[in-house]
Amino acid sequence: MNSASTPPDSKEARVAIVTGAIKGIGLSIAETLASNGIRCCLTYYDWLESLPAMNKAMKHHRTDFIAVNVDLTDNNGAKKVVDAAFERFGRIDILINNIERGGWPAVHGRYVPEQWELEFNTTVTAKWNLFKRALPYLKKQPGASVVNISSIAGVVGRSGPASLVFNDCYSLSNRAVSSMTEQWAREAAPKVRVNELQLGLFQTRHGPGTRGWSVLTDEEKTALIDHTLLRRTGTLRDVANAVKFLALEAEFMTGSVIRLDGGYCLGGEDVLPMPEGVVEPGESTFGGSGR
Repeated sequence: MNSASTPPDSKEARVAIVTGAIKGIGLSIAETLASNGIRCCLTYYDWLESLPAMNKAMKHHRTDFIAVNVDLTDNNGAKKVVDAAFERFGRIDILINNIERGGWPAVHGRYVPEQWELEFNTTVTAKWNLFKRALPYLKKQPGASVVNISSIAGVVGRSGPASLVFNDCYSLSNRAVSSMTEQWAREAAPKVRVNELQLGLFQTRHGPGTRGWSVLTDEEKTALIDHTLLRRTGTLRDVANAVKFLALEAEFMTGSVIRLDGGYCLGGEDVLPMPEGVVEPGESTFGGSGR
């Protein structure tokens, strides 16, 4: 259904659950969806000082929304969100699984058990609980979709310049998200598409605007940027546009991962000029010469 032709207060307007939406990437995603006529159920837990700004930003789009204060690491959290969304809107079409917990080594240092458990439960278990609760509702709606937001930490781990950014449990948790994306795509098919957006260094997430970024030295920040082919960190708009594509437009895509990292995983090293080589003109390099 084309949301542009559906009044935003209509019962036929699509509905999205967007987790971690009180600010930053989650709020930017919610605003982009709302601007396309999609009613939103936003979740938040901490950063309560940002709640007035979130409400103001969402009201600007004149599309119905609700905000649910919930701890999604609690077993009952997912039920609370799904029940609230369905009770308010009568349908669920999109799930943006944006919740995560990243533990910067530069901020948290060595693990304590509570930090490890919080990273895994928030990044993996909370996503799993919410998907399982929402799937029966999603299957009832044509064109329904799920977007899992993950991190390139699942690819690069605690290596190179990112050693100060991605911690052990956060890295393994994001690799687990990719496994869940593939499994959920099988489980939800053919009615619901499930895809993943794998983020690099972004404004408000592992980049500018975070506590972790603020404690890095200029040299450490430069090393991260220099390792990124596009020589910058990502913006909120970069993420929101990619999520919009996956949620609304990628109609023949499921079980896929889009890596949105500015080329960090490829590395920023220069490509050296092609060397002249050591083979003499006319010399054969084939056959059994033994050279």
